[in-house]
Amino acid sequence: MNYIEESVNDIVGLLLDDYEKKRTSEEVKIFNHPDREAIVDILTSLRKIIFPGYFRNRSIKVYTLRNNLSMLIEDVIYKLTKQMTIVFDGDESTDEDITEKAENIALEFIKKLPKIKEYIETDVQAAYDGDPAAFSEDEIIYSYPGLYAVLVNRIAHELFLLGVPVIPRMMTEYAHSVTGIDIHPGATIGKYFFIDHGTGIVIGETTVIGNNVKIYQGVTLGALSTRGGQALKNKRRHPTIEDNVTIYSGASILGGDTVIGKDVVIGGNAFITRSIPEGAKVSVKNQELRYNYDASKPVERVDVENEAAWFYII
Repeated sequence: MNYIEESVNDIVGLLLDDYEKKRTSEEVKIFNHPDREAIVDILTSLRKIIFPGYFRNRSIKVYTLRNNLSMLIEDVIYKLTKQMTIVFDGDESTDEDITEKAENIALEFIKKLPKIKEYIETDVQAAYDGDPAAFSEDEIIYSYPGLYAVLVNRIAHELFLLGVPVIPRMMTEYAHSVTGIDIHPGATIGKYFFIDHGTGIVIGETTVIGNNVKIYQGVTLGALSTRGGQALKNKRRHPTIEDNVTIYSGASILGGDTVIGKDVVIGGNAFITRSIPEGAKVSVKNQELRYNYDASKPVERVDVENEAAWFYII
């Protein structure tokens, strides 16, 4: 036991000496980091506000909804203000100025809730209309990871537009961790957006998505190159997807100058780095599949290449 204690003390001493080098990962900011649990609590409360009939406290009666809503909103304002005072700390303002700034932004954000609610209701409708496996809107709201990822993005995007650092990205990365869907809070997304299945989707910061867009699992809306690193900050790096576009699984659409026109259908596994005119249907040409048959057994041969709708199958 003494040996273990001595070894631990030696390691602690080595680490403390190493911390003196003051690298970024070693800064001890006990009171200067936003609280991940508090941010998740904010998302939970906002979900209750946006879907009051689904996620409210069941012990609270309908006729007390106004009071319950008031308490939830006050709780969000308080927690959000507290977290924002942390991320704004260090901009050379006084504590009073930082608190006032955070409170004002929290109130401005709360005013965005009707807009967020309006948009997410269209997303629920898009999911129901677009997925024959959906039995009801209830099933979509309770269980679809795509809807949750989009909800969090719509919340985080409004904070991003209000100039809040760190917190919007923490929100979307939380959604990423529980859904497998990675949407940067800077991405602009129109109404009636439907993510089906969703795992592995990546939507970059400067992506612009129009109305009535549907995308499937494994789709990347990304940058053509990130070799420029920080020199590319605030530049358009990600594509524009116009209205009524469907993008099937595994497709990659890259580049800030790439525009996918209205009513385009992108087939699975397509790799696109230039604009597509409206109304086009894009598929991967001449994928070759090899079939090895047992010559002693009769097998029906299928002409896969000439199957007209092969890339629509999910």
